[in-house]
Amino acid sequence: MLNLSRFKPRFWDHRDAASGPGGIHFSFRRKWLMIVAFTTVVTLAPLLVMTLVDYRLTRQAFESEATMGIARMVSNTWRSVSFLLSQRRAALEFVARDNSLPDLLAPGRLDAILANLQGGMGGFVDLAVVDTDCTVQAYAGQLAIDRSRREPTVCFDHAVANGFFISDVSLNQGQNHGLVVAIRHNLEVGGFFVLRSTLDAGLLDLPVLGLAMDEDDDAFIVNNRGVLQTPTRQYGKRFEKVPLTIPETVDGTRTLRTVDHAGRSILMGIAPIPDSPFLLMMVRQESGIMDLWLKPRMRLIGFLLFSIAMILVSILGVATYLVNRIHAADQRRVQALHQVEYANKLSSIGRLASGVAHEINNPLAIINQKTGLIKDLFTINSDYSGNEKLMRLVDDVLASVRRCGAITRRLLDFARHMESSIEAVDIEAIIRQVLGFMEKEAERRCIVVSVTVQGVIPIFESDRGNVQQIFLNLINNAFAAMADGGRLDVTIGRKGATHITVTVADTGHGIPEADLKRVFEPFFSTRTGHGGTGLGLSVTYGMVSEMGGDIKVSSQLNRGTSFMVTLPLKALQESPAAACAVSPANRAAAGSPIKEGKTT
Repeated sequence: MLNLSRFKPRFWDHRDAASGPGGIHFSFRRKWLMIVAFTTVVTLAPLLVMTLVDYRLTRQAFESEATMGIARMVSNTWRSVSFLLSQRRAALEFVARDNSLPDLLAPGRLDAILANLQGGMGGFVDLAVVDTDCTVQAYAGQLAIDRSRREPTVCFDHAVANGFFISDVSLNQGQNHGLVVAIRHNLEVGGFFVLRSTLDAGLLDLPVLGLAMDEDDDAFIVNNRGVLQTPTRQYGKRFEKVPLTIPETVDGTRTLRTVDHAGRSILMGIAPIPDSPFLLMMVRQESGIMDLWLKPRMRLIGFLLFSIAMILVSILGVATYLVNRIHAADQRRVQALHQVEYANKLSSIGRLASGVAHEINNPLAIINQKTGLIKDLFTINSDYSGNEKLMRLVDDVLASVRRCGAITRRLLDFARHMESSIEAVDIEAIIRQVLGFMEKEAERRCIVVSVTVQGVIPIFESDRGNVQQIFLNLINNAFAAMADGGRLDVTIGRKGATHITVTVADTGHGIPEADLKRVFEPFFSTRTGHGGTGLGLSVTYGMVSEMGGDIKVSSQLNRGTSFMVTLPLKALQESPAAACAVSPANRAAAGSPIKEGKTT
């Protein structure tokens, strides 16, 4: 299972313990979020705005191009159809002008003209001459009709009234589809005749079916009643009513958006064919238009998403790096302040202890001298020399004076070495000296103290004052964590040829696992309200780091805590300023195996 805590920045859960439980503290997490949010908005807002503008403009451009494409295709197609019909009409008018009525009625003449028309431009199926009585006077073509056959009234009437007529496509004999074209020709002597021809419906089919269209597009010709005059791909067969709403026709080409019978959004192009009952229509699915637009858009969107991801990763990385640097600098500053504060505190205690020891030594010397004189007088005087009780009391006084002298000498020695200086250090002697201060408390609280030395521990050069403070803090912490009847074990050993280790293990109440990471944070203590300042372990960490050493902590609730200090046998020559720059956060960043925890 992925452990996301590994990627959590060091400052994420930082709490400024110096601000107190209810104090206002500086939140690095909030600053990080502000930097990320502000940078993200400033960086991505113009990019997203440009993307949306490009999205709309490109879509409009595609839709405009599709509309213009349909309009252009419809316009070109209806011109082709109109030209074909106009060409046939002009041919009929030429035949009527170039031939007199008797010539057209002459046997074989109409057949010859039909043959020439079929060979010259094609599309003509037959020719017929109709008189003013609507009777066919001459006919040439595939159909065998009587001369007495009357022409359909609709065709004749429209041709007579308007001079020209084009009918809808119809099914002729032989299952051929055709449409009728008729013109009226006035005679010079008065009267008129109508020249009629049936045209193959293929004249309408070829321009429409030959269009280069997408698979979902469709083009067809309908009459003014919406009946299909050409076959379609999707909207039915010839002579069926097209399942679309036919808009009101106007001159010229127009395009509009609507929906088809299946509810799909379509783009429709319409153009009426002049001098005919026909309407050319072209239909294109808008989904197809959007597909053409989306394909390049999806590639652009993919690139945009990749760019946004890279920008966000960069923003997160840079923001985390900057806030980490700020956090590390703040930790170094706080660590330096704490170390100076603690050093001043210990220095004051040392000067006080030295003064107290000097002041006590003078009356102790007088007491020792006078008591020795009293003992000598008692020894000389036979009345007192035999008094064992009296002599025993005098010896007790002298023993107490010697004990007080040992204590004052120990205080003076400890105070003398509190100043930082590199000198020869006997680690066992220093630890036993520190334990000497705790001897009476250990006896009073029935705490068992043991010092174990594993192997030969050489005397090495180090900062004696720092070493004293380190183990005074750890041992004092251990005593504070234990109840009466506990046990303190101090183990001294070697770690390779260049380091020694000292483990201070107690049987106290332990540290919760959730608090272990905050052991070395300044001002953090579980003894708040009971005299704990939370500075001891923070300064201890700084001192160990200053000496080039290492400190680890392990603990179990209600079973005890163990601190293992590793010190080099060769002292580091490092300035106090450099030592102040070392903090738990910096050591963790450098890959130190130290586990941060909580002071007891």
